[in-house]
Amino acid sequence: MSHLSLRAGGISYAYPSGVEPLTDATIAIPPASRVAILGANGSGKTTLLKILAGSLRPTRGIVEVDGVPLRHDRRGLRRHRQSVQLVLQDPDDQLFSADVAHDVAFGPANLGLERAEISERVAEALDLLSIESLSSRPTHELSYGERKRVTIAGAMAMRPCVLLLDEPSAGLDPAGIEEMFRALDRLEEKQTTVVLSTHDTALAFEWADSVAVVQGGKVRQGDPDRLLRDGDLMAAARLRPPWLIDLWDHLRTLGVELPRSVPRNTGECAKQISETLVPRVTSIQSPSAPEWDSKVDRHASIPADLSSSAPAVGR
Repeated sequence: MSHLSLRAGGISYAYPSGVEPLTDATIAIPPASRVAILGANGSGKTTLLKILAGSLRPTRGIVEVDGVPLRHDRRGLRRHRQSVQLVLQDPDDQLFSADVAHDVAFGPANLGLERAEISERVAEALDLLSIESLSSRPTHELSYGERKRVTIAGAMAMRPCVLLLDEPSAGLDPAGIEEMFRALDRLEEKQTTVVLSTHDTALAFEWADSVAVVQGGKVRQGDPDRLLRDGDLMAAARLRPPWLIDLWDHLRTLGVELPRSVPRNTGECAKQISETLVPRVTSIQSPSAPEWDSKVDRHASIPADLSSSAPAVGR
C-alpha cells in the first residue's frame, strides 16, 4: 500500500429528483494525510465520498488518482477500487456474508485472487483491526462497533492506498470511538491515507491535517485552525467551532495572553494554559512579614489595654 494522491475537481452532481448537493466542488487529498470532510446533515458529504470512491459518476468534473483521471467503465472502476475504498456509515449496508471471515474475504475474492492470497489478506485485515477473535462469529451476533470494524477490515483486505470513512464515529460510545481511532492509527502505520466525514468539529480539529467544509454545494479546504475559526463559515455550514477554539478565544478576550494558534487537544491546552498562568501567579509576591527591631525587647510585657483584647492562645 504505497501512498497516492486523490483529487476531485469542479465536481457537480444532481440526483434524479433534481436535488443538486454539489456544484463546482473541489477537494485534494495529499498522500499520507488526514483529511476531515465537515458539513451539516444533507450538505453533500456522503455524495462527495461516493464520487471519490467511484460509486457515483459526477454530472460534471473529474476525479483523479495521482493525476490519472478515473474512467467510469468496468476496468477503470475495478482499478480504482483497488486504490480507493469507501466504508459507509451504516455497517449493515456492507455486510453480505454469514460470518466475519467470509465477509472480509468478499472483496479479494471478487478480484479473482488465489485462495492462499485471499486467506493472507483476511488474516492481515483482521489483525490490523484487532478482531482476529471475531473471525468465525456470525455477523448478526456482532455489536454495532464490531460490525463497523468488520466493514473497515473488509475494505482493508483490498489493500487500498486511500480509505474513505463516512461518519465512522456515528453510533459509537466513547470507548468505541477510542477503539476506532486506535485502529485508524494502525492503518496509517501501514501507509494508508484516511479521509473521514463528520459533523463533529472537535474531533476533526484534534485529528485532521486539513479540513474540507461542504457548504452551499462547494468545498472550502484548508488548515483546521483557520477554517474552524471562521465564524461566518461555521454559521453558514450550520456547524459550531470546536470547544478548544471557543475556550481559547474567550480567554484571549478576557485578557489572558495566549498564542493565537490553538492547541489541538486537551493535554496541549492544559500545558499551554499552565505555562502562561503559573509564572504570573508565582510572580505575585505575598507581603513580607515585618522584621523585628533588634533594639526592641521581645519579652516586654503587653500593655494592659492590649492584653485584655488579645485572643487567648491554646497551650
